[in-house]
Amino acid sequence: MLKIEHIGIAVRDFSKAIPLFEKLLDTNCYKIENVASEQVNTAFFLQGESKIELLESTDPEGVIARFIEKKGEGIHHIAFEVADIHAEMARLKAEGFTLLHETPKKGADNKLVCFLHPKGTNGVLIELCQG
Repeated sequence: MLKIEHIGIAVRDFSKAIPLFEKLLDTNCYKIENVASEQVNTAFFLQGESKIELLESTDPEGVIARFIEKKGEGIHHIAFEVADIHAEMARLKAEGFTLLHETPKKGADNKLVCFLHPKGTNGVLIELCQG
């Protein structure tokens, strides 16, 4: 793994969360993107070499809405940049980690992504990103 690519934070409402994080981080949100396949809007903030990604559900039954219903707003996942997502997925699977899908899929920022099941990572949802 090359670096922490971003930290994903689940929020209820961009109209409140974006201004809050702009003040907190002392920087502007540089990009908002809809990821229809995940039923989510994303908002990005650059912090050094890493990013903060806010996640707002576009569907009351979507993954982020269910996460917030169960756990409240807060850290949803940590994403690591990888050079070769296929090789890293194979390595982690061989090490006994459970992948949430067998092939990478398109995520925000046109990156290939794959998630590891949090039951095998001390409760932390881990995302691999290549892009």
